[in-house]
Amino acid sequence: MAEMKFEEAMAKLEAIVKSLESQTAPLDETLKLFEEGVGLVKICNQMLDDASKRIKILTRSQSGEIGEADFNPQ
Repeated sequence: MAEMKFEEAMAKLEAIVKSLESQTAPLDETLKLFEEGVGLVKICNQMLDDASKRIKILTRSQSGEIGEADFNPQ
């Protein structure tokens, strides 16, 4: 897939989910949509992982010094 923004990938994924939930597409098209959706989920997860690696948290020690720490969402 060409490089897309997170919001674009999520919008496309939401459209795929709606289409799959409608259960009106033939089986071969449903499988194609499902595979595309899985690919979009992987892309979105990678984008979120990359973004979380770039986020820094400002900390203040007891002595008042300000420092940085890596963001860890877990």
